[in-house]
Amino acid sequence: MSGKKLSILLAAVLILSTVLAACAAPTPQVVTVEVTKLVEVAGETKSETVIVTATPAPTPKPKRPNVLRLNFGPGDVPTIDPALSTDTSSVQVVDELTVGLTRLHEETLELQPGMAESWTVSDDGLTYVFKIRQGIPWVRWNGSEVEQVLDCEGNPRYVTAHDFEYGIKRTGNPDTASDYAYVLGFAIKGFNELNTAEGWAEMSKEEKQALLDGVAAKALDDYTLEVTFTTPAIYNLNIIGLWVAHAQPQWIIEGDDCTEGRGDRWTEPGFNQSYGPYALKEWIHDSSLTIVKNPFWPGIESVPVPQIDEIVFTMLDASPAFAEYEAGNLDSTGVPLADMDRVKADPVLSKELVIAPLGCTYYYGFNTSKPPMDNVHLRRALSHAVDRQGLIDNVTKGNQEPAQWFCRPGMAGCPTMESHPDAGIKSDPEAAKAELKAYMDEMGYTSVDQIPEIILMHNTSEGHKRIAEAIAEMWKETLGIQVTVTNQEWKVYLKTLQEDSPHIWRLGWCMDYPDANNWTREVFAIGGHEEKATQWRNEEFTKLLEEAALEKDLVKRQDMYAKAETILCYEDAVIIPIYWYTRVTVTKPYVNRTFSQHGHEALEKWSLNLELE
Repeated sequence: MSGKKLSILLAAVLILSTVLAACAAPTPQVVTVEVTKLVEVAGETKSETVIVTATPAPTPKPKRPNVLRLNFGPGDVPTIDPALSTDTSSVQVVDELTVGLTRLHEETLELQPGMAESWTVSDDGLTYVFKIRQGIPWVRWNGSEVEQVLDCEGNPRYVTAHDFEYGIKRTGNPDTASDYAYVLGFAIKGFNELNTAEGWAEMSKEEKQALLDGVAAKALDDYTLEVTFTTPAIYNLNIIGLWVAHAQPQWIIEGDDCTEGRGDRWTEPGFNQSYGPYALKEWIHDSSLTIVKNPFWPGIESVPVPQIDEIVFTMLDASPAFAEYEAGNLDSTGVPLADMDRVKADPVLSKELVIAPLGCTYYYGFNTSKPPMDNVHLRRALSHAVDRQGLIDNVTKGNQEPAQWFCRPGMAGCPTMESHPDAGIKSDPEAAKAELKAYMDEMGYTSVDQIPEIILMHNTSEGHKRIAEAIAEMWKETLGIQVTVTNQEWKVYLKTLQEDSPHIWRLGWCMDYPDANNWTREVFAIGGHEEKATQWRNEEFTKLLEEAALEKDLVKRQDMYAKAETILCYEDAVIIPIYWYTRVTVTKPYVNRTFSQHGHEALEKWSLNLELE
């Protein structure tokens, strides 16, 4: 009994020493305490006082929060609705909240299984049957934690083939007004008939349902989805994995017996439901967006369990974002053009800098129906007058690559500069002046002052502003043409391009999958992404690209794309290809990351070294 009492007393000492250690300075100190203990001497129990010393446990090293801080750039994220997303910021979030049937590896560009664990293909290459992974629940942030979404019987709602069928058909539904639905219209049988149905608003419920039923994406059971494509194209598996074909939660969008439908508000925090590696925690519009680790995501080879607890995206322009990075408030960001020389020379920042290729293009587009840009000679003149190499050397600090092609050389179906040197339009001041003269002669003008006002618009960004001003100066010096440069906030700008685009506008295009079809046909063919912005419809161009999509001979396919790009860039001069993006990024050394080649990062694969130096 006396031994037990002694043990209790010694334990108390050790506990006390540990508590003291936790409050003490980082250097461990020896603690000395007087302790009274009971001992037995000659059969009698006596008390005596002894001195006990103990060294407390060392103070644990402080750790940084397991939170990654990134920046999207100026302007709010337009949407996180898979059916409505069109830009890289929106898609970045969507791809963390949800997972498609297939997934493109961000570095190798290899196509991998996503929510479809396997699939079979019919002999004619048109019909695919996908087996959906089981046991993956829908989740939501409830204000304090991520929880599973329950159905009307109180059971978890799991992602099913029905959710994918609903998502695909909702994207094509004219009521949804998806600007990216055209991609599925090119690929899935019956989809375009739904998406472009005339008189939809006046149709009966039965007529609308017939068009929805005609879309060849059908759940055969809870975990089997059948999709029939219009052609046996090699990129069908890439397209069906895109965000516009992700599963979508019908019950929170439209409502059911136990859930109030939230309509367009379903993407807001508290309402939003997802199933990917992260869930939406907070969205302070025009300021920040936060996603949090989904503890119910089981992890698969292509989309592992995330190692970072939270990711916070700010919405700052390049210079303030870089200032935040230098202040230690961002973990990775782009480098402003004005700071590039300083970063390269700095002994610390230069080690954190990565400059690498990126599968994204930068180009100016024309509204070919809006005078004076409805004249091809004037469009060619402006394109020839752009000194791309000078722009890259003097404005973007040599960190971009001149663009003569809209598809990236070396990718499936892309032409090569060596075999088709005339496909891209080149910088040529004399050719620019000749085209301007042809335009002036046609119009009967004797002075460039007679040319109507030309508006060049870009989305608000100090980098885009600098490039626009440099190109405007080239036009003034070479051609004597003065243009008006203006800008709009990103979300507003995207809407403007679809509703009433200005004379000249800027955009970039990052690959959705590595094939020329994604750049050329899906962007500029009839029904493509920029048909409204360009106001250009060329049947020869469109037919050529439809045939190129099915051509199996690589050399012939390259020739066809080269011919199509000659039409696009020179014969009709619909766009001015300016440069290929390169990645110009600084990242803190405690961030372990991958570097995507297609504009969307696989953030679930990143991790942080939490030990503070």
